[in-house]
Amino acid sequence: MTSSPEPGEFITSLTSDEVAALYAAGRPRRWDRGATMFTEGDASDWVVVLTSGRVKVSSHTAIGSEVVLAIRGPGALLGEFAAIDGLPRSATITALEPVEGVTVRDFPAYLREHGRVAVLLMRMVIGKMRDSDRKRIEYGAFDTAGRVATRLVELAERYGEPTNGGVRVTLPLSQDELAGWTGASREAVSKALRSLRDRGLIETGRRRVIIHDLEGLRRRAR
Repeated sequence: MTSSPEPGEFITSLTSDEVAALYAAGRPRRWDRGATMFTEGDASDWVVVLTSGRVKVSSHTAIGSEVVLAIRGPGALLGEFAAIDGLPRSATITALEPVEGVTVRDFPAYLREHGRVAVLLMRMVIGKMRDSDRKRIEYGAFDTAGRVATRLVELAERYGEPTNGGVRVTLPLSQDELAGWTGASREAVSKALRSLRDRGLIETGRRRVIIHDLEGLRRRAR
């Protein structure tokens, strides 16, 4: 089932003709929750445009710990680096829930035929680099609770649903994955969540968070 693209994702910048041509160049595919779509270090050059579901983009350190680089949803373009430069995959992409997408084998050919999209892709890559720089600054400037608050605000803005108690986020991440996303240990993240709960900012449950005070959480994220 196709979901509406998330604001700001790759597909939202394309015209209907460009989208139709991209989908015509590929084929639909489905992955179960927990399935690995790309593996870091693999040699493959196809891309995926997500049409439903969310994934995590991650890498592993030399000691084997996982670092979550991003969460992507419908409309996202995945695997474009390897498709363009021909180098091994720079990250692992895992389905956080059942995922559907369109796989495109010869993405460079599509870009050659659609020059405007190539420019848009360049802007998107620059945006990812800026986001990476911003996260590196966060790691040095914020404590763990501040980084956790920042990630929860991001999830609320992207996936939050209004509820009587505030904003509900159905979180497809375990605490270990949230720790990998914030550059902290699981114990530090657990302590940070407890601190945010004690301040009345959030309520947590299994793979879900209810944010009772979004503005307060934003202030804690600064």
